[in-house]
Formats: sequence, structure tokens, C-alpha cells
Amino acid sequence: MRIEGHRRSDNIEDRGRGGGGSGGLPVRALGSVVRLLGIKGALIVGALLVVGYFLLPSGLRQQLLGALSGGDVGSGEGATGAGSACKASPANEKACDFSRVVLASTEDVWTAQFQRGALPHYQSAPGAYQQPTLVVFSDGVTTGGCGSASSAAGPFYCPRDKKLYIDPTFYGVMEKRLRAPGDFAQAYVISHEVGHHVQNLIGATSINLKGETENQTSVRVELQADCLAGVWGHTARASLQVDNEDLGEALNAAHAIGDDTLGHANERSYTHGSSAQRQRWFRRGFESGDPRQCDTFAVRNHAEL
Repeated sequence: MRIEGHRRSDNIEDRGRGGGGSGGLPVRALGSVVRLLGIKGALIVGALLVVGYFLLPSGLRQQLLGALSGGDVGSGEGATGAGSACKASPANEKACDFSRVVLASTEDVWTAQFQRGALPHYQSAPGAYQQPTLVVFSDGVTTGGCGSASSAAGPFYCPRDKKLYIDPTFYGVMEKRLRAPGDFAQAYVISHEVGHHVQNLIGATSINLKGETENQTSVRVELQADCLAGVWGHTARASLQVDNEDLGEALNAAHAIGDDTLGHANERSYTHGSSAQRQRWFRRGFESGDPRQCDTFAVRNHAEL
């Protein structure tokens, strides 16, 4: 994958260190987490935060972020922290530059896809593509509608303010802790979060299927975001010179964050899908380049996802 000579997106917001968030779990928020999940659940969440964002379903993530902020989930825009997250280190600066290239590429791909109208949609036609903002921060951040989070929560998307959030040091976490190195693995993370933004625009995040648990619906949402990330990869393959080695990096990342690989033995506890499912749906989008092939909600039997 090559990023030299490519456009950098201007839709980036450097919140710096803190950014209105906290570096860890505030003591005042512990009671809220326990009330939300119970004592056993709170202990589990504490362990999951070490691994990161990928273990939690989208709906639960938003509730937890609100609890950690100590306020209402619909709170106002987050404050800017001290300094610059991107300039905090050479590694951060490189990560931010890379992220801007990938974000710009997703802007081009999804603007064209929305213009063609070749999308699954679950309400009225979504209209033109609305470009999201990528917020980079260090330690912690306050969102414009989803509460606050520390860097331990990993990358996430806030549907309330239509922004993506990432601490640039997460790329190092991917390589060392999740054993998912490579630039295209990193691009997969950004394109997955952009996939959640696309879902927000087409109405996929508001679907409730009769007879399904919240976890089962969450799996559909996450697998669709994986597939949409694959659609981006298919379309950007030529311009970014993506080869089979790059594809392998993305598939390895998808495998590393599957619920079974992360230690969940009970399929009913899955929130993001198994490693095989995540790889399969990413590959489906990557090979087809067609967002309409990403309609996980059209698969009637959950076991067939």
C-alpha cells in the first residue's frame, strides 16, 4: 500500500492531550457502570477495555461512554486538550498523516457510491454523502453526543456528532497487543469506522429485527461495517496499490478481533461476530466492490451470516 502523492483530508480535528476526556475510569463513574452491568459485568468491562473497542457492541459502547462522562449522553461538543496529539511524537505524526490519506480515500469512494445510489438503505434515500470528521486525541476525549472515553476504549464512531475518534497510538496496540501489524490493517480500522458512518446515513443503525437479541443485531451491524470497509478497499485498490500482502494484513486484523479469538466461547455472547465471519464479510465487500452485497440484515437466518 502506497500513500505517497495522495490527497490528505482536511476533515481532521486534533484535540491534543486530554481533549475534555479522562485518562482512565473515573471513580465517580464506577457506580454508574455497576448499575448498568452489575458487579460481574463491570469487572468484565474493565478487562475488555484493556483489549479495546472491538469487544463491545455499538449500543453498549454509547451507554458506557455516557456513564464514564458522568453526564447525559447528549452533552455538548468536547473541549480541545493541550498541545497536539499528532505532533506528540514522530510515530503519532506518521499515524496522523496516514489516517488523513485513508480518510480522503474513503471520502472519494463513498461520495461516488452515494452519487450512484448503489446502496442498501432502510428508510428514505440518504441523499449526498456527508463526510465525517476524524478526531485525533491523546489519553482521553469528550465527544459531541456520546460522552467521554479514554484511549483504552480504542477507535470508535459517534453517530450523534458524526465523528470518528482515534488515539494515534492505537496502531501500536494493534501491532503489539493484537498482533495485527501492517498499514492496510490500520486502514481497515479507519474504513470500518467510516463504515459505521455510512450505516448511520443509510439508516442501518436504527434497525431492530423481531426475535433477535441486542447482541445478534450488533453482530449484523459490525459485519456490515466490515463489508463496507471491504468495498472501500476494493475501490481504492488500484490508486493505493493494494496487493495480496495488504489484503492479508486486513484479514489478519479481522481475525484478531473476532469474538471467538478474543476468548468468547458462547456464541450468544458475540457482539461483533466470529473471526471467520469478520474475514468473510470483509472479503465479500473487497471482492465485489458493491455495497448492496453488504446487506447483513437481509440474511434471514442469523446462523447463516
